[in-house]
Amino acid sequence: MIGFTTALKGLSNSEEQFDQAAQQIAKAPVAAAAGQDTVDLSTAAVAMLQAKNNFDANTKVIKIGDEMQQYLLNAIG
Repeated sequence: MIGFTTALKGLSNSEEQFDQAAQQIAKAPVAAAAGQDTVDLSTAAVAMLQAKNNFDANTKVIKIGDEMQQYLLNAIG
């Protein structure tokens, strides 16, 4: 259960990180048109990739934990 809780929190954090990076990228054309400082798109793109990789890793933790639980239940039962 501890692994599931940690992985679910990681999924939530990854989602938040991805959303923040996407918002930065979405603001870039508006900021440029208004003559304001533009967002560093490469930094935002890297943040999105990191968020995706984190999300994938946490998904794998949940999948492996589920498989282990199923294995244990089958061994007991």
